Amino acid sequence: MAPADPTRQGGTTIEVVKPGLVTTVQDQGRQGFYHLGIPPAGAMDQLSFRAANLLLGNEETAAVLECALMGPELRFSAPTRVAVTGAAMTPTVDGEPRSGNTVIEVGAGQTLGFGFATAGARAYVAVEGGIDVPEVLGSRSTYGLGGLGGHEGRALKAGDVLRTGSSVGAGGVADVGRELPESLRMPLGKERELRMIPGLYDYRVVPESLKRFLTETWTVGSEADRVGYRLKGGTPLEFVDREPPFGAGDDPSNITDACYPIGSIQVPSGKEPIILHRDAVSGGGYMMVGTVISADMDVIGQLPPNTKVTFTEVTLDEALQARADRAAHLERLRTAW
Repeated sequence: MAPADPTRQGGTTIEVVKPGLVTTVQDQGRQGFYHLGIPPAGAMDQLSFRAANLLLGNEETAAVLECALMGPELRFSAPTRVAVTGAAMTPTVDGEPRSGNTVIEVGAGQTLGFGFATAGARAYVAVEGGIDVPEVLGSRSTYGLGGLGGHEGRALKAGDVLRTGSSVGAGGVADVGRELPESLRMPLGKERELRMIPGLYDYRVVPESLKRFLTETWTVGSEADRVGYRLKGGTPLEFVDREPPFGAGDDPSNITDACYPIGSIQVPSGKEPIILHRDAVSGGGYMMVGTVISADMDVIGQLPPNTKVTFTEVTLDEALQARADRAAHLERLRTAW
């Protein structure tokens, strides 16, 4: 590993020439405020986010840029090393292609660009030292609906100027050419299985209808975003007849307001499932047919529109094992170099 250049720490500026489709500053997210209605935000694909930093030699949770479907164009004021992970979104330097999942250098005055993602949905751009924006409630992540964190609480716009920070790991910034092993990259496929635990309100659904829900293939809709992923193409749910309780709406999918776990699967009117993600509201009046396990939330962050999705019911023990497997994957990332 090459040591970080102290003359560049905090001194490099990054001009946003083009913002891409939706590019935001993200990190590990802010925890402990969901009960106040403030979601965690943070990188949708935490594994790829952390991989970008660890590959580059940054601190693991340094702030990065999350680029959805189409990346930005960024002009650097000084030579800066960069790593891009996650979606297959080939980086270019002044129009010349470079390798993803590899440490590259962008020279002073040069422009880092991207095209459309050819696989996956979100690329993560780590720059040496991380993106230096103010922390809000312990995180630099952007929560757009609340206008919190990131760069002015919003997605980037042309003309914005960012600055690099000093969040470099103990070993220093990695040499150009260091590569993320294939085995440690997030798989990017056009068909994915999502493991879920049924509940909290699956008793509202006719059992045969719930079984059908778990056997059908769903398609990611164009409305999929950081708040939630809408799925289309399956058979509407059939609900058990009832008299709506006090405080619930008349729709059969309504409940008396309850808290929503991240990953919960709502099915408004029984028609189109919505998987809540990192910018989701913390509660409301729609029943949850199940919750996607925490180990598969990174997978959802890499599902572009039209991806085929199936749900598989798992037990709590199986979910805990999946979480342990994910933790082991992350530990392999930390010790890969």
